[in-house]
Amino acid sequence: MSLTIKLHIPYYPNITTYATYTSKIPPKPIYNPNPLLPLTLTTRNPKMPPIRSSLIDPDGGALVDLVVPDTLRASKTLEAESLPKLKLTKIDLEWVHVISEGWATPLRGFMREDEYLQALHFNSLRMKDGSLVNMSLPIVLAIDDDAKGLVGSSPHVALLGPDGDSVAILRSVEIYKHNKEERIARTWGTTAPGLPYVEEVITPAGNWLIGGDLEVLKHIKYNDGLDNYRLSPKELRKEFDKREADAVFAFQLRNPVHNGHALLMNDTRRRLLDMGYKNPILLLHPLGGFTKADDVPLDVRMEQHSKVLEDGVLDPETTIVAIFPSPMHYAGPTEVQWHAKARINAGANFYIVGRDPAGMGHPTEKRDLYDPDHGKKVLSMAPGLEKLNILPFRVAAYDNVEKKMAFFDPSRSKDFLFISGTKMRGYARSGENPPDGFMCPSGWKVLVKYYESLQAEEPSQQPAVLSA
Repeated sequence: MSLTIKLHIPYYPNITTYATYTSKIPPKPIYNPNPLLPLTLTTRNPKMPPIRSSLIDPDGGALVDLVVPDTLRASKTLEAESLPKLKLTKIDLEWVHVISEGWATPLRGFMREDEYLQALHFNSLRMKDGSLVNMSLPIVLAIDDDAKGLVGSSPHVALLGPDGDSVAILRSVEIYKHNKEERIARTWGTTAPGLPYVEEVITPAGNWLIGGDLEVLKHIKYNDGLDNYRLSPKELRKEFDKREADAVFAFQLRNPVHNGHALLMNDTRRRLLDMGYKNPILLLHPLGGFTKADDVPLDVRMEQHSKVLEDGVLDPETTIVAIFPSPMHYAGPTEVQWHAKARINAGANFYIVGRDPAGMGHPTEKRDLYDPDHGKKVLSMAPGLEKLNILPFRVAAYDNVEKKMAFFDPSRSKDFLFISGTKMRGYARSGENPPDGFMCPSGWKVLVKYYESLQAEEPSQQPAVLSA
């Protein structure tokens, strides 16, 4: 497993910043068949009220679970055989996974047109009681003309996985036009060529969208050795209960974890303790769906993450490592709202955000696609996210004086070295070691081994490295 993370420091006006804060925790194994380590907890006073996972309520008040009960699976599967059938892509299946487990609560299926337009133009959905929930990304299923003709007037359709197995039934379907240009422009703020999700998913997709309510026949599994890290919102809430968490802070990432990220996460926990919380739990939550070609693959990231915990850089007893199954859009301030909203449904009541969350380099120009500060500003104002505590952090970098990752001090900016994801991948590709203290040595070896394997397999066909 491997992760790459940006360091940011939460700003609280009344709390002192400790730029030299470090932590070393006795190592404990984490990468094993069961990611949830058994804990020895002190016995609680029976007169005290039980700690509940509902530190923050799911959007709409109730967590969505669209997997059919075991008692109905056989009959639903039989019904699916009699319906018109649509085949899903791998990324479509990832969205079925996301919807079925309740990450997109209160959404109960692929969006119909009214939901799609609200998400696209307002970044939110209005509930029946008039309240708003955040929904910044359209979650839709595209079909072509042939598939539209196949559905015809049928009110229900069966969805088949990429391997042809029955995955779900889509009920009371609605078909409407897929205006790709409008969708791209409003989601990314540009229609420039080279947007990874657009090229992979939207450009080759059909000109129609089909929405409806999902009934998922069984839990989505990938059989890649990592399924037991794919904890649903319901399972995560149970684990927070088990660990008697009184605060849960989530850290979203799609890269290997370096010591700067660890500094950020450990410092966040210290800050929460200073604020009066007794047992803050970290949800280290790498993105597990589609990522662009030059990102480090999920299995490598997960192995690297495990080394971070084994080496004691993070404490396994106060950290839960789980996989967030969503595909990645790289849509900056629009997408970071989705990442935060999904963690509400998982039970996290604090969300860490730093520089340029969900951003990337402009696909045709040498600059960031988004203003690096806009993500955290948007999260602080976004409709439907008011109940989530946003923890904005300033950036961290390698301190050449202290020889470790530290929070950036503008008064001595020349002492700091910024190691971007692109530069880190360059080090690993060339076999060059980063400065001591950048990443735990065993975690770094995981990355080097991965890039060595790429060079051995395709020495003359390496993909171009995109800016991080």
